[in-house]
Amino acid sequence: MARELTAGDPAPALVLTAHDGSTVDLAKRRERAAVVYFYPRAFTPGCTTEACDFRDNLAALQSRGYDVYGVSGDDPAELARFVTEYQLPYTLLSDPDHAAARRWGAWGERTVNGETSVGPLRSTFVVGTDGTLTSAQYRVDATGHVARLLAELEATS
Repeated sequence: MARELTAGDPAPALVLTAHDGSTVDLAKRRERAAVVYFYPRAFTPGCTTEACDFRDNLAALQSRGYDVYGVSGDDPAELARFVTEYQLPYTLLSDPDHAAARRWGAWGERTVNGETSVGPLRSTFVVGTDGTLTSAQYRVDATGHVARLLAELEATS
């Protein structure tokens, strides 16, 4: 398992296919800071809650200079359905082999419904325009997560 990242670490490479079929290279998008969140799977209850939470708070994040990217192992077609169904106005990225999740430390032991396994960890990272992490959060609770993130961003600005 990859080590967990911390604030001050350089953001690992993130070059993935988006829900619309385009390729996103985070290193080439440095004009704005970014919130990158990893989630287990589209259309599951916790992931839908989190995705809609980012949707509902996107204006507050964008006004602070952040773009939002969600990353899961779902293929682009499934992500496109998720975007359409829940009217998600930000980019979802496909990480089918979970290589990006591993590089970012968002893959490891987790417990779901009382069962322990290895898989994707709900994690959120804030990447500054210089490519370094200003925040790294692992095993986050989907409910109310974006409000807590906004409070953290407010406290550090």
